[in-house]
Amino acid sequence: MKKALVIVATMIMMVGLLAACGTGEKANKKSGDKKVLVMATSADYPPFEYVETGKSDDIIGFDVDLANALAKKLGYEVKVKDMDFSGLVQSLKSGQADFVLAGMSPTEKRKKNVDFSDIYYTASHLIISKKDSGIETLEDLKGKTVGVQLGSIQEGKADEINKQVPIKIENRDRIPDLIQELKSGRLDAAIIEDTVAKGFLEKEQELNGFAISDDPDEAGSAIAFPKNSDLTEKFNKELKKMKENGELQELIVKWFGGEQ
Repeated sequence: MKKALVIVATMIMMVGLLAACGTGEKANKKSGDKKVLVMATSADYPPFEYVETGKSDDIIGFDVDLANALAKKLGYEVKVKDMDFSGLVQSLKSGQADFVLAGMSPTEKRKKNVDFSDIYYTASHLIISKKDSGIETLEDLKGKTVGVQLGSIQEGKADEINKQVPIKIENRDRIPDLIQELKSGRLDAAIIEDTVAKGFLEKEQELNGFAISDDPDEAGSAIAFPKNSDLTEKFNKELKKMKENGELQELIVKWFGGEQ
């Protein structure tokens, strides 16, 4: 009888452990009285989202602060999940994330797979190259190798440029990879969102850049959600309030250093 009781107790413990393990990978779980929303991002995009080298493994940035502020107003906590930019949309489709905040632009192609909030930040693109490259205009890119981040809106921008000026387009998973390839000479230029690019230009004195005019709506950043998520409307309402009461502008000034 004792042996049978031990076996039963052991089976109950194993079932409990398996059940606990099975909840670890799913989004939207409760933590105490609050639900935890999983935010997927690509933490290579300062000042939007990044890890401070040598200080902490925590992901910080404008998007992280915005996510925490919006979620808090709605009674949620946020768990940030880092991954390659090209996998962010799929993380929503597969249920591994509740939303994406990663400086993502709501292109028509992406809208077919996910829903988007209103635009929360608008930026443009910079062409980055070495100072001695002689690249100062789009025409100077003719025959050059131009790098872009895989899955980014800059991929589409490179395709547009290629219709005007023949270029060779190469993609990389992360922005620091593009910068390193530029410095080593494996890329002649790279197309990077302007706010992010300016951060690298301040550190890398051998590089410079020039702006590309763009459609502001296309270049804007929005929050992505799974199709038909009830979070989209909730986040939009709070985002609108933050725009109206100045909270969003305060975050912009905090992370971008001035009026935008």
